[in-house]
Amino acid sequence: MSNPNPFPEISPNLTPALSSSDIVRKAYNLLTGTLAVSAITAWAGIGMAFPYQHPIILMLLAFAALFAVLITGAKRSPMAVPMIFVFTGLMGLSLGPLLAVTLRFANGPQIVAEALLGTGVIFAALSIYAWRSKRDFSFLGGFLMVGLIVVILAGIANFFLRMPALQLTIAAAALLIFSGYILVDTSRMIRGGETNPILITVSLYLDILNLFVALLELLTALQGRRD
Repeated sequence: MSNPNPFPEISPNLTPALSSSDIVRKAYNLLTGTLAVSAITAWAGIGMAFPYQHPIILMLLAFAALFAVLITGAKRSPMAVPMIFVFTGLMGLSLGPLLAVTLRFANGPQIVAEALLGTGVIFAALSIYAWRSKRDFSFLGGFLMVGLIVVILAGIANFFLRMPALQLTIAAAALLIFSGYILVDTSRMIRGGETNPILITVSLYLDILNLFVALLELLTALQGRRD
């Protein structure tokens, strides 16, 4: 899983400052577009050979695209918007094999639908809470970062151990961590801690993506029926 907040400081002198409402509007509009692109490429990835045969290459390409987004976004380059769609398209492709595994279960389509619905409900509920409470959730950042590092290390270990119980624990922890990041990133956006729509979009996109993957893994492990 990727750290959703590896963003450099942005100089306020590069472009005229946007109002809070402009930042929110631009970020959510862009987020909607990136999620739509990921949904399309994820569906296409189910039937493509490349995501199955070259997952490491695909992830390296996605990380390269993410790096390009961070650089062009920090410079507020016009290339930032095309690059964010390249990145989210590649991330969608990488989901293809995971979706294919889930859809092999007798109730696979139901599990995918429940994961999508659950992700949407959690994101909406936490976003509304962050808006209404007006609290600064940045204090959670350090705890979430430590938790994320532990989850990443546990995921690497379980790649070799192949322990279903550990994988379930990792997915549950990831669900909590990225729920917390939704609060942090939404708070950063509405309180002016992040004024770049491109960068806040990437943060929220990664929160949602990882939340969906965690939910999908949990629901598959708990509800999956092979008959």
